[in-house]
This record gives sequence, C-alpha cells and structure tokens, in this order.
Amino acid sequence: MIYLTRKEHFNAAHRLYNPKFTEQQNLGVFGKCANYNFHGHNFDLFVTVKGTPNPDTGFVMNAQTLSKLMKKEVVERLDHKNLNLDVPEFENKMVSTEIVVQQIWNWLETKINAHGCYLHCVKLYETENIYVEYFG
Repeated sequence: MIYLTRKEHFNAAHRLYNPKFTEQQNLGVFGKCANYNFHGHNFDLFVTVKGTPNPDTGFVMNAQTLSKLMKKEVVERLDHKNLNLDVPEFENKMVSTEIVVQQIWNWLETKINAHGCYLHCVKLYETENIYVEYFG
C-alpha cells in the first residue's frame, strides 16, 4: 500500500462555547477560545490517500487532482469564514477542530474514492502545537 499526502492551507475563525454552561464554566473549560468575538487560526490541512499505483501513471492519485478537490471541497468552504456562523454543517455544533476534521472527511471521502484510491487520514493543524488526525 502506498500513501500520498497533500497539504493545503486556510484561515478561519471560531468560538468554543457551550450554551448549557455559564460564562464562568465556558471560560474555565475553553479559556480564550470562548471569546465572545471569536478567534482565528491559520489552519494547515493534510490529506492522505492510499492505494496501489496506477500502472499507466505510477500515481496512487494525481496530486494536482487531490489539490483541486481539497481546495473545492474544503478551502473554498472554510477559508476566511467564521465556522460557527458561515458554515451550515456546523450550525448548532461545537466547532472544535475534532468536529471540523470529521466534516472535512465527510466532504472528501466519496470524491477521493471515486479516483480509485481511498481516503486514509485527514490531519488538521490548528496551531503549530495542536493538530487532530481522523481516520474515518
């Protein structure tokens, strides 16, 4: 099995806040991330696909095709957006990086599998020190 990973980048804002909690509880659990006016990140997205190289191209998947899919399905939906307010899939959800990475998987899986390989992992860096990996 061969694995191919492509990186893309986007910027977005969000707020971690549970309406069931008091303001004090939200601050205690989420700290600055509960900021009423939201906060932003420079996200780095890594998508890994797996498969057997095509004998005619030598590719598991054309990296340019993967890049176009990532830009269309993820970057165009999330870049310079407020994830809590601008993305319908996150309405009434906690918009943690864990939830975001699961949604990215949902947007990409079928489209990647249609290219004769399989989505293996979605990794999303929120900061240089924090990232989430999802394997479906």
